[in-house]
Amino acid sequence: MGTLYLVATPIGNLEDMTFRALRTLKEVALIAAEDTRTARQLLAHFEISKPVTSYFEHNKLTKLDAILAALEHGDVAIISEAGMPGLSDPGYELVCAALAREIRVVPIPGASASLAALVASGLPTDQFTFLGFLPRQKNARREFLQAVAAERRTLVVFESPHRIRESLDDLAAILGDRAICVARELTKFYEEFFRGTLSLACAHFAEHEPRGEFTLVIAGCAHAAETAPAETWDDARVFAAMRELLSAGTARTDAAKRVARLAHRDRRAVYQLTLDAEKVAREP
Repeated sequence: MGTLYLVATPIGNLEDMTFRALRTLKEVALIAAEDTRTARQLLAHFEISKPVTSYFEHNKLTKLDAILAALEHGDVAIISEAGMPGLSDPGYELVCAALAREIRVVPIPGASASLAALVASGLPTDQFTFLGFLPRQKNARREFLQAVAAERRTLVVFESPHRIRESLDDLAAILGDRAICVARELTKFYEEFFRGTLSLACAHFAEHEPRGEFTLVIAGCAHAAETAPAETWDDARVFAAMRELLSAGTARTDAAKRVARLAHRDRRAVYQLTLDAEKVAREP
């Protein structure tokens, strides 16, 4: 009976590949990969020639029997597109199935976006809660955030560039204006860390086009049993935020929605306030 190896691969910088990971990939009989194209590029870079089979979110259950059959005759390594397989990536079901058959499961640790962002965030690292990707739909995302709003531990979240703005808005609206570190393109050439508050992060990414993959590290609720009510912004703060978004090219209706969430004000009132303030400014 073979061994199932969970092999961490680089999340960007190929120099993060470990000697142990390379040796394992060279020695196994089969490599199960979340993305076979990425896997073959990685293997080619390190001059490794091994059979590769696909194992991703939409075939992970149908491929179980084939991979388990391969384990009867030799070792198998599973790799995700980046980072540690099984952590917000396919692998969990295969590990469970292997353990149920008393197949040895061995982790080969390496690069991890969640841990890299956490330790560089400047937020508490002694205890944290990894939330993976937030729900895609707005209502589901807000319900999910409500459920963790009282969590005292640091929160770690993955997010895509397509949803980062909406997710930051919802985080600010539900959790309040907490400290956050937004880590972008970790270990890559354009690696970037934004450290500040959720309201500042919302304003920053409204002005700067989000690119790459994001890991968010958010301060936990300091006093879960005594959470203060959300602050309502005054007119001057609302107008300043609207002016910043409009100057960055955000459509007025979108800017009003975003500021209304952060300010805990009615969207239509925010929209009208901006129009009235601009009208007064134009008067002689």
